Amino acid sequence: MRKVMFAVLTALAVGGCTLQTTDPDGDPRSPVHIQVSHPPDDKPGATATPAPTPTPTPKKADPAPSPPATVLWSRGDSGRDVRELQARLRQVAWLYDGPTGSYDDLTENAVKGFQGKRGLPRTGRTDTVTWQRLLRMTHEPGQWELYLMGGQPAAYADPRCLRGRVLCISKTSRTLRWMIDGRTVSTVAVRFGSQYTPTREGVFSVYWKSRHHVSTLYDSPMPYAMFFSGGQAVHYSADFAARGYGGASHGCVNIRDETAIAAIFAEVSTGDKVVIYW
Repeated sequence: MRKVMFAVLTALAVGGCTLQTTDPDGDPRSPVHIQVSHPPDDKPGATATPAPTPTPTPKKADPAPSPPATVLWSRGDSGRDVRELQARLRQVAWLYDGPTGSYDDLTENAVKGFQGKRGLPRTGRTDTVTWQRLLRMTHEPGQWELYLMGGQPAAYADPRCLRGRVLCISKTSRTLRWMIDGRTVSTVAVRFGSQYTPTREGVFSVYWKSRHHVSTLYDSPMPYAMFFSGGQAVHYSADFAARGYGGASHGCVNIRDETAIAAIFAEVSTGDKVVIYW
């Protein structure tokens, strides 16, 4: 009997049969169970897709430097715009001379001081940034702020000045033309009396010249005086030279350019005409 059972088992092994086991439901199952795990997003039988390689973020380039501010005026320039610059610098006490209309060393130093005080590059050149800062701090200068120390253009000559030898004096432009037969020999800025001591208007003539005159009424020097009406004269004024139109005379016609008045004094003769007009 043992031989018969052994033969049967041998035949089963050779025939390729395997021993089957059953699962809890009674169904046959393999004695070896292999558990295959899949990624959470994967499905059995699907081909895994590799994760994309992240694209590196490009490095931001450094911002381009701002272009330098445009220079409007610098040393050597001249004109009405420079005169306005100087007038505004006077308003903020960075310039005390002028305005002259010429961008000189004093103007350059004043601009440097203004720039440095406000953290701007001390170039001495007036660029757009400097100019805008100055505009915000000042007011529009008036006519006589622009020409505080003279330099204004002369008005047209009065018709009464066109014949003979004439000191032709305009209250509108505050200028004096020394004219001979309608030709202007020289032109200078002048200053007149205040509203309480006004300079007379009309046609007069020089009746007395006094080179080193001193006023007996005001005890003040009146060099190169050319008297034309009572105590009123055309003469040099150191006060006008120093203060410009910040002051006024006691009725005389003041001239601030001593060289110019000296030349006119030398040419004018007693009897020459004086015309004062608006």
